[in-house]
Amino acid sequence: MIKKYFFLFTLLISSLSFNAQQSPDSLDLSKKMIIGVTPTPPFVMEENGEYAGLSIDSWELINEKMNLDYEFKEYGSLAELLNGIENNEVDFSINPVTVTDNRMKRMDFSQPYFISHTGVAKRSESQIFSYLGNLFSWNFISAILILLAVIFIFGFLVWVFERKKNAEEFGNGSRGILQGFWWSAVTMTTVGYGDKSPRTTGGRVIALIWMFMAIIIISSLTAGIASSLTVQTMNDEINSVQDLSKFEVTSVESSSAQELLNLYNIEHNEVIDEKEGIALLENEETKLFVYDEPILRYEIKRRGLEDEIEVLPKTLKKDYYGYSFPKNSVLVDEINPVLIGVLKTMEWNSIMSKYE
Repeated sequence: MIKKYFFLFTLLISSLSFNAQQSPDSLDLSKKMIIGVTPTPPFVMEENGEYAGLSIDSWELINEKMNLDYEFKEYGSLAELLNGIENNEVDFSINPVTVTDNRMKRMDFSQPYFISHTGVAKRSESQIFSYLGNLFSWNFISAILILLAVIFIFGFLVWVFERKKNAEEFGNGSRGILQGFWWSAVTMTTVGYGDKSPRTTGGRVIALIWMFMAIIIISSLTAGIASSLTVQTMNDEINSVQDLSKFEVTSVESSSAQELLNLYNIEHNEVIDEKEGIALLENEETKLFVYDEPILRYEIKRRGLEDEIEVLPKTLKKDYYGYSFPKNSVLVDEINPVLIGVLKTMEWNSIMSKYE
């Protein structure tokens, strides 16, 4: 009898010990998986009540091999989706979430399944209007005002010497000053009408100095005008993240693009998604919209705005999209090998070609 109770006691202890060794995060593939999504064309789209897109297609290829029972849980924005993943509201998400250092502290990621870039969208500008805008820029106007001032000074100096002994050509009073201005301008441009010429010694000395100075000034003026017409265009070029600080910038809340702007302390406005950002560009309520390049291009094309909005050829950084999981999720090790295998298949290459 004692042996019987001892055996039962030993069996109970072993059972408790075994259960204690089981991880609370042990994987049960038989349960229904909750997959978080938020509409992000062309990766996740809702068509006729069903989800479609590149990310959906990738998951379907994976699940052909894993045969998991699942359902989608839709969130209203990227920020809500990321919070849902972090708070274990879903088992994982197949949305195109960029892997960043900050996000890796909050959640886990699969092998990247798509390489993208952070792009910049802006309204297209006519070259003619851009040129005219530069022509009437302050740099151009200030250069012309300085030139007129120099012409006036030399014209005035010649008039001071000529107003009495050469009154018939330069005259007195304001009329004479204007005649001196005319002579100075004609001399600088080397037109040489010959209708006015200094006759006094002082006037001729001033004229000689002005002739040589005019050669230098006209060369500098040409360079200055060319500079004033091109510098503004050069300033509008965006070659790095720091260049964005000169413009009014908008990005999507909680996106990797916004993380980049925060990292470089670039002031910006926030929108919920790419649709709202493109609408701001279309209505000229922002100058630049910074977000994931493939999503920008798709939304611009979908709305038929190719002639009004362009994505700049210069990108800001490379992005890697992966499935996202709650921190320490055991699902990562289950899905990763299958995902890597799918990325090597002809089916995946065929899917990718549809979105290029």
